[in-house]
Amino acid sequence: MKRVLQEGVLIAVIGAALAFAANALSPAACRSPTTISRQEGCAADSGSGHQRDERRSRDDQFTLELLSARFRAEGLQLADSNQAMRLFRDPRREQDGVIFIDARDDDHYRAGHIPGAYLFDRFQPQDYLTNVLQVCLTAQQIVFYCNGGDCDDSEHAAIFLRDSIGIPKEKVFVYGGGINEWTTNGLPIELGSRNSGQFTNVAGAAASGKVEGSKQ
Repeated sequence: MKRVLQEGVLIAVIGAALAFAANALSPAACRSPTTISRQEGCAADSGSGHQRDERRSRDDQFTLELLSARFRAEGLQLADSNQAMRLFRDPRREQDGVIFIDARDDDHYRAGHIPGAYLFDRFQPQDYLTNVLQVCLTAQQIVFYCNGGDCDDSEHAAIFLRDSIGIPKEKVFVYGGGINEWTTNGLPIELGSRNSGQFTNVAGAAASGKVEGSKQ
C-alpha cells in the first residue's frame, strides 16, 4: 500500500512538474555562478577600507532583510550563513533528518556542491523527483540553495516541491548566500556525485569530519 501511494504521489508530481516547466519564465542567468548583487557596485566604492567595509555590511544586511521579507510572503524561511552551517553540522544530517538540496543543474552540481546535498534541477524536475521524493517527505528540515544572491532557482525549487508533495512549510529553508557564500567562507565543497568523498577544501572537510579521499 505504501508503495502504491508513493507511486501515485510521484505520478501526480510529475504531471505538475511538466506544467510547471512549461510555464517557467525565469531567466537562465541563474545557472551561471553569480555574486550578491551589491557587489556590482563595489568597484565604484570610495573612501577608506573601514568605510567600504561598513557600507558592505549595511548592504549585506539590507539584502538579507529584502530576501527574508520576500520569502516570508511566499511561506519560506531564510537561512543565513550561520544557520546553514548549524544545520550542516547537525547530527541528524547523517540519517537524512536534515537534508540540503542543490537547485542548480548537473554540470554545476558536479563542479562543486555542499557535501551530501541532493540534486534537484527545477528546469527538469521529472528527472530528479525519484531521488528527492522520499527524503523530502521524511526529513525534519530541508535547506535549498543555488548560487545565492540574485539567483532564485532555490526559491522556486522549494516552492515547487513544498506545494507538489505537501511538505510542511515549517520544514523548508532557503540558504540565501548559496554556494558562492559557502565557498567564500572556506567551507567544504564536494566534487562529482553525492557522497563521492572528493573535496576541494581539505581543511573545511576535515573540520566537518569528511576527509577520506579529499584532494586539493
